[in-house]
Amino acid sequence: MIRLDVTRGDTVGATFEPSSDGSDATATVRIGRGEDNDLVLPDAHVSSDHAKVVRVADRYMLVDRRSTNGTAILRDGVRIALDDVTGREAPLEDRDIIELGSAEPLVQLSVTVQEEQDDVRVFAVKKIEDLIPQATIVEKDANRLRVLYDAQKRIGSAQDLAEVLVAICESCFALVPLATHVTIVLRDEDEDGAKRQGAAGYVPVMTRLRGQDAASTAPIPITRSVFRKVITERAAVVAADAPAEVGQTESLMGAQIRSTLGVPLWRGEEILGVIQIDNREAGVLTSRDLEITAVLAHNASLAVANARLVKRLRAAEERLRKENTFLKSKEQERRGGTRAGGGPEIIGKSAPMMSLLEQLEKVVNTRVSVLVEGETGVGKELIAASVHYRSNRRDRLFVGQNCAAMPEALLESELFGHKKGSFTGAHEDKKGLFEIADGGTLFLDEVTEMPMSLQSKLLRVLQEGEVRPVGATVEKKVNVRIVTATNRNLEKEVAEGRFREDLYYRLKVFPLRVPALRERREDIPLIAEHFLARFSVEFGKPSGGFSQQTMELLQSYAWPGNVRELQNEVQRLCIQVDAGGFMTPEMLSPRVRHVEGMIERVRPTKGTLKEMTDQVERWLLIESLREHANNKTATAKTLGITREGLHKKLRSFGL
Repeated sequence: MIRLDVTRGDTVGATFEPSSDGSDATATVRIGRGEDNDLVLPDAHVSSDHAKVVRVADRYMLVDRRSTNGTAILRDGVRIALDDVTGREAPLEDRDIIELGSAEPLVQLSVTVQEEQDDVRVFAVKKIEDLIPQATIVEKDANRLRVLYDAQKRIGSAQDLAEVLVAICESCFALVPLATHVTIVLRDEDEDGAKRQGAAGYVPVMTRLRGQDAASTAPIPITRSVFRKVITERAAVVAADAPAEVGQTESLMGAQIRSTLGVPLWRGEEILGVIQIDNREAGVLTSRDLEITAVLAHNASLAVANARLVKRLRAAEERLRKENTFLKSKEQERRGGTRAGGGPEIIGKSAPMMSLLEQLEKVVNTRVSVLVEGETGVGKELIAASVHYRSNRRDRLFVGQNCAAMPEALLESELFGHKKGSFTGAHEDKKGLFEIADGGTLFLDEVTEMPMSLQSKLLRVLQEGEVRPVGATVEKKVNVRIVTATNRNLEKEVAEGRFREDLYYRLKVFPLRVPALRERREDIPLIAEHFLARFSVEFGKPSGGFSQQTMELLQSYAWPGNVRELQNEVQRLCIQVDAGGFMTPEMLSPRVRHVEGMIERVRPTKGTLKEMTDQVERWLLIESLREHANNKTATAKTLGITREGLHKKLRSFGL
């Protein structure tokens, strides 16, 4: 019951208490200036329909009706405002002060909450510690022993929480012949297992009637006096001839229960819930019914706890699966889109790219280490990601780390993890990338930048398949596929003592060389159109595309920054071009437009095809030698021919 006393305002001294005729189980006390309210307050700053007090289960809630001047609860000197920020409703407790209005003079209501009397006279009470050894009661009753065995078997075979609860209800009917209704109340908890405290933290979740296959749709009757005794005293309770023994409580009389039985579901010191068995017909539940139900509840408690745990684990697994799928899709988008079969899309139809893709397909489903070589900006990380997403590890994580991006101490912790307190700032245990990528792929970019001390630890991981976090004393097994990348000459790094030779042989099991963009000029239109489509959507500015002369200039440029430089150039063009317009040569960067004059300078004089071709080839040889300061090895490499081939051409042109 609740009582509201006006302690401040125009009607100070007035008292309101809902009637106790059995109609207040879900009573609503409407408060306001309007004459149709239950508690009328004529004060000017009180709204016509200001607030209401509602009973929900075993607690009272104060609800603000979006009043003009506001509502608050004063509790132990702390003011709790009811608004859109904190919420328009809050539970009421005994001795709270309700404040109506936001300025002087406030109206204040004193709250008195009185629980139903617990002076119940019960037929039998059994503490939890006395319930466990009750299996002896069925030893002399072979029929009940068989029924109990079948009941336990039914509960044990249930797959989820709903099936477990149904099995418990059906088992109660089988074990207690006089039971007409079975209600199960469970402690309320969120998806992480956090629980509400007190009696109000328990929620009726299922009621079944004897002879009905489905759960009852009628209001669930909870005998609050018996329920509270089960919770507070941690005991099983049976009340025979309930109206006389338990008292004329509203919940009992309203349901016309002749006798009721409450048995706890428990795990250690925690009360998980309550099984309430009612008899609303002739006959009385006995202490023998309590004892047999207690035996059932012992195993039922474990089944309920396990079912709720499985439910939380499945929910957590589903959340992680969705998050993993989302993050993978975002990562693949970041790496340049996805191909039809999954994984990042590799753009290119030139002979060097076809050869690279052919080699890639041969190695993806092996466990060997892959070394991706190539100049800066060619897309080594894209190839590394393709090794993962085209393999049978695609459903696990692809984790990347740039070895040049961190100092040695931090890189070691990032790769191998650390234990709490292992160094200054290690406030908690941390998993390393090897553990995170377990079952998947770890990509180490710029691996030649890794310090020598870490190279030895990486070698151990490759040899033993174990990692030891910083500060740990034991190793952890990991199953990780290693893909590395470098833009340096690894053989030269080994020869000059900057890279371990034994690690070199471990990493370069299967090298993949990504060709520079100038080696596959026929792919430039495809790549440029791909970036154009992406940035047009990103900037919301569709264009007419590249003019013919612009594309010729793009294909003629050497692209020392490779695909990354081309991406930046197309991005600049998309920013400059007018919506629907064509990208013209004057929009290009000066370094790209420099090729325009070069094309004019190399234009041959009229003659036969061979004569004009020879003129162009001779000019290109001279320019390339000039760019490389007459270094014939570098010139041959740039032109994509052998040193012997270069000497032969120079002799043929008399150079």
